[in-house]
Amino acid sequence: MKNLFFSLILLFSCYSSYAFQQENQDEISRKNTEILQLLNEAEISINVLDFERAHTQLNEALDKAKQINDQKHIALSSSILSSLYYIRHEYNRAATELQRAISIQREINDEAGLAYSYINYAKIFSAQDKFDRANNYLDSAEDHYLKVNDTEYLGIVALNRGINNLNSENSEKGRQLALTQLNNAEAYLSESTNQYEKSRLYYYKARVYFINGQYGSAQSEALKSLKIAKDHNYGSMYIQSTKILSKIAEEQGDFKNSLSYLKISNRLKDSIFDMNREVLAIDANARYGVDAMRSNLKKVLQKNAEQERSLKVNKLTTILSVALITILSLLTLSLYKNNNLRARANELLQKKNDELTIAKENAEKASMAKAQFLSTITHELRTPLYAVTGLTHLLLEESPTENQKEHLNSLKFSGEYLLSLINNILDLNKLEAKKVEILETSFDLEKRISDVLIALKNSADDKKTTLHFDFDPTIPEKLKGDPLKISQILINLIGNSIKFTDNGDIWIAVKKVNQVGKQLFLHFEIKDNGEGITKEKQSAIFDNFTQGSLQINRKFGGTGLGLSIVKNLLNLMGSDIHLESELGKGSAFTFDLKFEAFEEVAGTTNPGDANVPLSNDIMHNKRILIVEDNKINQMITRKILEKHKVICDIADNGTIAIEKVKNNHFDLILMDIHMPGISGIEATIEIRKFDDQIPIVALTAVTLDENLDEFYLNGFTDIIPKPYKTEEFFHKINLHLAANKVQV
Repeated sequence: MKNLFFSLILLFSCYSSYAFQQENQDEISRKNTEILQLLNEAEISINVLDFERAHTQLNEALDKAKQINDQKHIALSSSILSSLYYIRHEYNRAATELQRAISIQREINDEAGLAYSYINYAKIFSAQDKFDRANNYLDSAEDHYLKVNDTEYLGIVALNRGINNLNSENSEKGRQLALTQLNNAEAYLSESTNQYEKSRLYYYKARVYFINGQYGSAQSEALKSLKIAKDHNYGSMYIQSTKILSKIAEEQGDFKNSLSYLKISNRLKDSIFDMNREVLAIDANARYGVDAMRSNLKKVLQKNAEQERSLKVNKLTTILSVALITILSLLTLSLYKNNNLRARANELLQKKNDELTIAKENAEKASMAKAQFLSTITHELRTPLYAVTGLTHLLLEESPTENQKEHLNSLKFSGEYLLSLINNILDLNKLEAKKVEILETSFDLEKRISDVLIALKNSADDKKTTLHFDFDPTIPEKLKGDPLKISQILINLIGNSIKFTDNGDIWIAVKKVNQVGKQLFLHFEIKDNGEGITKEKQSAIFDNFTQGSLQINRKFGGTGLGLSIVKNLLNLMGSDIHLESELGKGSAFTFDLKFEAFEEVAGTTNPGDANVPLSNDIMHNKRILIVEDNKINQMITRKILEKHKVICDIADNGTIAIEKVKNNHFDLILMDIHMPGISGIEATIEIRKFDDQIPIVALTAVTLDENLDEFYLNGFTDIIPKPYKTEEFFHKINLHLAANKVQV
């Protein structure tokens, strides 16, 4: 009898739950369809310049999305609304809507929505003549569309990149680059049904040809744009196409057609909004007439379905009610006894839940304390490291002897990789969570390993151990990969061998295993004849804070983190570490890595640096403001700059910096982030209110997050983390000084 009771209860619950879930799912699906239809219609309204209608449609779509908490369509509504403000030249409001959309899209990991928003952000920056930032956002969008092979939006990215190049550089080279991008866009959009973007494409091709004096080609492209605009009622493109056709006719001496096109353009400016409303109203009446019939039929069908479901539920409820009344009367005594047992179980469960809650709160507090500690210790370690690397650079420039120069170079190299070691130790949790990114840059692998061996030579000499290096000569000189992480792996492995080898030898070998096209597969081996590791400890030696034994820890010291970092870094790079060892006979660590052969094409240059002179001479007699509260850092940065005839001024905090920029002329500002009083970010925001041209570079020891948008959105031109490589420091300063000179 008890089994029958619970079976009936389960059957009733399942049926009721299914009916409720099905009804709820149908409602969400219906609203999603309505939202998408509204958003599509809003985009059409924006293209035909019916802003009032577009605004109404977007607000309605946003309200419906909020009702079902659809974050994806809430963000998309804001992104499309930014397009409306962009066409109306309300760039601040457009940026605000995009920031809201991007914030949601990042939170829900909506890559497609982010790429669409990045294109809109690039248009805003291009309209504000911030072409470099526009190209950065176009690069981010292009990465996504290449990944999903979306040719239509790759064409839209290429189109906007061509417009950006046309507007940013008024030269033959700039126009040629723009025309190349526009031709790429035309190839991508050849199969697309997006007529609005095609109309824009032909218009901007006409502009390039017109500026080049190719009036026949310009007229042909402009007529293509005009035809699409007329066929689809694209008001803005209609105006732009007739306007450029007027200019072309004027240059060709056809003043009659020039005047005719100009009149059409001006007349459209006055009448385009009313004309579009009438056309859309006629189309809407015809469409909604059919929709009304479909809606009525759908409502009747839904009502009938609801009535059938209601009858079935009522019938089943009646049967179950009779059965339940009969069964419940027989089970009352049993339930009374069970209640006593349940009360005791609930009391015990509540006690355990309280204990778990306390443990969870303690764990969260410990996690917060750990994060705060890592943030603080990162800054505190990087600040003295900046002094070490900075003073080393200054000493190297004071004509040291050859012996001193070798020691100083080793000190410089060791300082740079000590910083890398500190960063990897502090970010060990991020390594294990696969949150550290692999960089791709060209480097000389043989020289990189030789630099590591030079840095470790003194340690090997102290242990009377000889280092042997065997590098396969068939490996190309330039490879593409992450040289810093390669150095980190080798420093840990070779340093580990040196620690456990007295009066012995260490062999470092790199061999090419295979090559497929540009892809190279290399085998690394670090072998020694030192202490060795027992079989029992070999499986645990790569765990955090683990060494061979307590006696080894007391004898040789160390944290036990080195091999753990190596394992995590190799896993991140798609490889693994292998160990062969015998106690008293030594150890051999091996791993395999894949690289790409780097080929430099003769005569190629970086388009972004084509017209930027990067000689240090450009710094002569330039005025640079150093905003820094640490006196040692002030002295080091100032001396490094003054060696290149830079006129330096110092501000101890952000408030002083703001006043100095207001009352003096500077060519560039180096801004620290953490300072007493207002922060470097707040000081930069205030400076940008009255000077939006001067380059402001963040020179900071804070740990940077993966997302650097906050720095750029708040007005920073670039970021240099401390300690820095001097070459990178001068390169970025020269780059922005030259760029600022061109703008002026």
